[in-house]
Amino acid sequence: MRVAAAQYPIEHHGSWSDYAGKLRRWVADAAGQGCELLLFPEYGSMELASLMGVDVQQDVVRQRRAMQQYVERFRALHAELARAHAVWIAATSIPVARANGSFRNRVYVYGPGGEIGYQDKLIMTRFERESWFIDPGPEACVFDIGATVLGIAICYDVEFPLLARRLVEAGARVLLVPSCTDTEAGFHRVRVGAQARALENQCYAVQSVTWGEAPWSAAVDVNTGCASVYTPIDRGFPAHGILAAQPADRPGWLVADLDLDAVDAVRRDGQVTNDRDWPLQVIAAQSSVTRRGR
Repeated sequence: MRVAAAQYPIEHHGSWSDYAGKLRRWVADAAGQGCELLLFPEYGSMELASLMGVDVQQDVVRQRRAMQQYVERFRALHAELARAHAVWIAATSIPVARANGSFRNRVYVYGPGGEIGYQDKLIMTRFERESWFIDPGPEACVFDIGATVLGIAICYDVEFPLLARRLVEAGARVLLVPSCTDTEAGFHRVRVGAQARALENQCYAVQSVTWGEAPWSAAVDVNTGCASVYTPIDRGFPAHGILAAQPADRPGWLVADLDLDAVDAVRRDGQVTNDRDWPLQVIAAQSSVTRRGR
């Protein structure tokens, strides 16, 4: 299966049609390269705040509410593009208001038949919890796209192994990791988490990132990282566990071919069997601990 992970530039738009035109070009480009699955990053949708006044652009709390005027058009656009190009799209996450007035950070998923569901972020960063007042979602989901089953661990979520494990136990062989990080440290936290999840679960982890500077935006003003695809570290896979990585100095699609049969093979007969041996750590963790020395 050929996948495309976006290293997605946060840009200033003059109108909704400008934004829609950008999305149309990006999806057409990936589809033209034979990609079946397209992953956009966390919070890339926040560039829509460029369509609002400066007072809203510089107020992260007001942006959440103001973004709601675009949610339905955002959903319709992605559904249209997935149908038109016969691809699967994990859209850039977007803050979505609930009836009780709270907000969630949501990734909508689309296929050739239109929208098939969504994943809400489950563990919030300090910025989301303390400054932006975004609430966690209630459940993890997996998405059967025919060729494989996907799980989505949104940015900070991938730093917690038990969440990813639940997705893998529910059938996921590919973890999608849409991220938005403003520092190198933030990017590497997510990168290390994604690579560790690929190692532990003997699966692929695909990371997409926001890219570049947007000084007009209080929410996504600085964006650091590179799109990457991580693998098991075993027979048939790269020795360092990185299948591909986009150069950090430019935006664009990272395109990679995932060998799903290789995942099944290494789980059956790898040099190690991390996936199969997961339960053994429970036994080990219950053993006694002896303190020696001074």
